[in-house]
Amino acid sequence: MSTSHSDITDTLVASLEGLRFGPPAAYVYNPLVYARAAWDQYCERYGRGPKRCVLLGMNPGPFGMAQTGVPFGEVHHVKDWMGIEAPVGRPTPEHPKRPILGFATTRSEVSGARLWGWARGRFGTPEAFFASFFVLNYCPLVFMEAGGRNVVPEQLTASERAPLMAACDRALLESVRLLQPSVVIGVGKFAERRALQVLAPIRGLRVASVAHPSPASPVANRGWAPLMDAALESLEGPQHST
Repeated sequence: MSTSHSDITDTLVASLEGLRFGPPAAYVYNPLVYARAAWDQYCERYGRGPKRCVLLGMNPGPFGMAQTGVPFGEVHHVKDWMGIEAPVGRPTPEHPKRPILGFATTRSEVSGARLWGWARGRFGTPEAFFASFFVLNYCPLVFMEAGGRNVVPEQLTASERAPLMAACDRALLESVRLLQPSVVIGVGKFAERRALQVLAPIRGLRVASVAHPSPASPVANRGWAPLMDAALESLEGPQHST
């Protein structure tokens, strides 16, 4: 069994390498390949277990992890709060409307700004947050239509989803076994469903969900931080800022 984040990542990248996707996915990026140095920094600096809680996202959008290699990786929080920065390559082929600029990108990613803004506001320092928490994505791949619109894994064909999810399921199970959390919170219902199914063999693990912080979510647009606080309080009692 894999014993480190690096081992898990190597196995996942190898499992995904040969997969091919058709419409609606015209472009597929894997930041675990071209932004591997930043991902490794994130895991090495903040991914030492055990953790109390893992927050699980679905897959990267084009302006977060796609650029920085960090889940929900809004560039300002990754650079200025986490202190992570590394060279980032380019995927091939690259959508002309969705170029990878890495840490030079100036576009903020709303979902990531909300999630990491909550973490910063609640815990103050990354050391305080990551002492008990870690953030992962279920699937590392970015899918885009020919016009550049984001494609979510559920929109792929069944024959394409099966090997993709098999690889991501294995990586999720191994990551959670490595981190040993007592709680996994799916950021959105898709992530919660995958966690409930994949992590069922882990006895005593609690799985819950919080609304996705996407600007497409009306409830998140009314304030996402209180939703995250409420999700934690329902599971573990009141949280205290540092």
